[in-house]
Amino acid sequence: FEVVTRGDATPAWVGTILRAARLAMAAKKATPKVASIAAPKGCEVLPGNEAFVKNRPGLDDLCRRRFLYRQGSEIYGGVAGFYTYGPPGCAIKNNFLQQWRQHFVLEEQLMEIEDTCIMEHHPLKASGHVDRFNDFMVKDVKDESKFFRADKLLEDVMEKKIEEEKDQAKIEEYTKVKNQADGYSKEELMEIFEKYQIKSPESGNDLSEPYAFNLMFPTPIGPSGQLQGYLRPETAQGIFLNYKFCLEQNGSRLPFGISQIGKVFRNEIAPRAGLTRVREFSQCEIEWFVKPTEKDHPKFQEVAPLVLRLFPIAQQLDAEEPIWLTLGDAVAKGVVDNETLGYMIGRTYLFLRSIGIKEQHLRFRQHLPTEMAHYACDCWDAEIECCYGWLECVGIADRSCFDLNAHAAATKVDLSVKERIDPPLIYEAWQLTKKGQVSVMKAFKKQGKAVKEWMDEMDHKEFEKLIEDVRAKGSLECVVDCETTVTLLPEHVADVEKVTVKKNTESYIPSVVEPSFGVDRILFAMWEHAYYSRPAEEEGKKTIVPGVLRLPPSIAPYQVIMLPMDQRVSRDGKFREMVAQMKAGFTKLDIAYTFDDAASATLGKRYARNDELGIPFAVTVDLLSLEEDVPQATVRERDTMEQVRAPIADVPGVIRELVASITPWEQIKARYPGKIGR
Repeated sequence: FEVVTRGDATPAWVGTILRAARLAMAAKKATPKVASIAAPKGCEVLPGNEAFVKNRPGLDDLCRRRFLYRQGSEIYGGVAGFYTYGPPGCAIKNNFLQQWRQHFVLEEQLMEIEDTCIMEHHPLKASGHVDRFNDFMVKDVKDESKFFRADKLLEDVMEKKIEEEKDQAKIEEYTKVKNQADGYSKEELMEIFEKYQIKSPESGNDLSEPYAFNLMFPTPIGPSGQLQGYLRPETAQGIFLNYKFCLEQNGSRLPFGISQIGKVFRNEIAPRAGLTRVREFSQCEIEWFVKPTEKDHPKFQEVAPLVLRLFPIAQQLDAEEPIWLTLGDAVAKGVVDNETLGYMIGRTYLFLRSIGIKEQHLRFRQHLPTEMAHYACDCWDAEIECCYGWLECVGIADRSCFDLNAHAAATKVDLSVKERIDPPLIYEAWQLTKKGQVSVMKAFKKQGKAVKEWMDEMDHKEFEKLIEDVRAKGSLECVVDCETTVTLLPEHVADVEKVTVKKNTESYIPSVVEPSFGVDRILFAMWEHAYYSRPAEEEGKKTIVPGVLRLPPSIAPYQVIMLPMDQRVSRDGKFREMVAQMKAGFTKLDIAYTFDDAASATLGKRYARNDELGIPFAVTVDLLSLEEDVPQATVRERDTMEQVRAPIADVPGVIRELVASITPWEQIKARYPGKIGR
């Protein structure tokens, strides 16, 4: 049977049909495989995540001890899935968001908004969140307090089987199942759980059938509790609800983008693994609006030469390894659907590299047909390798026109873009006569007005095809909008006439390309990529393993720390004058600084405790500084631990050059050759 749709807010059975069609089309698209090119230098041999696993205990200790983050309400025992950022963690997160704004909002001239965290029922009903924002859950049949997210449990079981299996054919089988875990239907999950005899991990008991669990937090609005609301599950819907007003501010011109940064809330079934699966987290999202037929991007050539590690559908379904490919070739060969999507992938790659994500541990995985929403053209996830394996951190999707169509249909508000056609387009088209309009209104009664308007607004070629199909087949079931499905008969399209149409304007709903960043997951992975330890040191009866966060200066909680060499220096009035001079210079140059005057600890220990926070530079005033006619201070670089002496008057400018990557450390050493080593 055949379906004609207007908009995308369709009944579930239509989604099932479209999903099946997309599966077939995607499988066909994936048939011609693209060969990998040579890996970039340094990525020929990929190290895996063993180092992250080894370092995790040390990093966990650092995060708790220095209060980067801790479990929310910890003194009451805490609640799974909620975390509090401490002062250094909060500073790092703010710097991350500032760099994201510079990289995307300023560079791409985005319009930024701030919508509400509580959303009313109707927008989320129209967007599909009320009905379909679900994960499948299974329970221990003998202990219903034990429940698990079905796809994650399946991934864990397959991962264990892969580690234990020697037979290559079995490994490929398990890998395919693992790759498709979050795309299976309820029936498919039931079959797979039965096939592999998957039980409750802790008790070994049988598991219930998978059932859908809606991830939104409901909340009543107002004292009566009559108005249903939800904590927003994403920031994107707030952008779509305000797209019309931003379009007006942009002079009704396309393409353009809107961004939003804020908290979102999802009632995760089984939160665990630190910041990677939580119930409250921050998102940075962009909705880039384009004409559906014009998805080229004027700046695509800037990112086309980038060589990325891609994991297309074909390689996943055949349990093969990801490939290396330039973005230009990926778009040209149809691996990535269009230039706008490719450009956003490239910009995402550059941003993640700028905050310290290692290239060997970064890949872009294409959504499988079973994962992809029926309305989506193409979707890719930026995945970062960490101690828990590959972690989805950024979703980059071509969402087509789904969201705007859904909200336009639900509100009856025109969200289309109108463009002038010059010269005008003149053509012949079929339309209902006045008698035909009356006939349709009477035939469908309460639904008549919606059906007539649907026919009137249909593209002339689509309407001509509709007439032919109804007359040829005798009847045709049609989805008019999210509330109306009708069966058209030949008598409903009998009274039509051909007219000459002069079209001066073109009207369309824009397509949307969306990069969506999960801030907390990226921070989790970034800290793992930044962390390393120095050789162990003996301190009395204890063995200390100093940890360091190799954070980029722009992300570090502070760019520089000022220290006295010891108490003799800290008590001297000249020292306080020097510190005041440097503070004024740092403030003027917008450099975040801190001060460590706990001179009872050795200088080495004070260096170490600030290295573990990721502070890239230290400035130390010593006894010699107090005696010099032109006072100098020691400037120390975190990772090499090398030091130079520079005039105190120069220090703020030197730090600014280093933080802004204007001058590399090697040139600073050459400028001040009187260095004193490490």
